[in-house]
Amino acid sequence: MKKVAFKMQLHQGQVQEYQKRHDELWPELADLLKSVGVEDYSIFFDEDTHALFGVLKIEDPSRLEELPQHAVMQKWWKYMGDIMDANPDNSPVSVSLKEVFYLP
Repeated sequence: MKKVAFKMQLHQGQVQEYQKRHDELWPELADLLKSVGVEDYSIFFDEDTHALFGVLKIEDPSRLEELPQHAVMQKWWKYMGDIMDANPDNSPVSVSLKEVFYLP
């Protein structure tokens, strides 16, 4: 399994809403993520910068490129776009992070 890490930016004052929406994650979105091989997915919040840090495991990271083609993913992005930085296609502005340390 390969780890994939990234950061996104939450708008000021939106952490409770972000948490609520993820607590109520749509089953069809969870199924989609699992169908491309996503496992052990966590998102962390930095209170000082409002940055979100995502980490997930996946056998083949190139399968993540399939996600934008699915209607449920596009619907989720639109749903989340009002509380976080988003691109014109509603996808979250996401910056890949490079692993610099790992302790197995």
